[in-house]
Amino acid sequence: MDLKRVAKDTAKVLTSYMTYQALRIVLDQLGENDPPQALWLHSFSSKHSIQDGEAYLEELLRAKQDLAFRIMTVREHLTEEVAEFLPEMVRANIQKSNMEHRRRHLERITQLTVSENPAHPEQQTDSEN
Repeated sequence: MDLKRVAKDTAKVLTSYMTYQALRIVLDQLGENDPPQALWLHSFSSKHSIQDGEAYLEELLRAKQDLAFRIMTVREHLTEEVAEFLPEMVRANIQKSNMEHRRRHLERITQLTVSENPAHPEQQTDSEN
């Protein structure tokens, strides 16, 4: 297992996700203050994938530098605000999620086991007699 590679890939995904969140915020702001600009950015974003945030920003820099700088500024601010909470939140969410998956799986397999192995006839309840 290459933990450095996992960390690097995770950081890239988080960076792209923060870019996406910044884009959403900027679109909301523009929708209120500059609807034509919001429409342009929405159209641009529908033609250029935000899946890779860095490639998206490169394309936006070529098309409209001011919007790219605005998104980068918002992205940086968002990251500063949430970065300190992320490690613990991710750990807690994964532990909680794993526990919930295990619980549901255990419930599912025990229900299957009960239905596959009917009780012995001599263990019938009074309602069955």
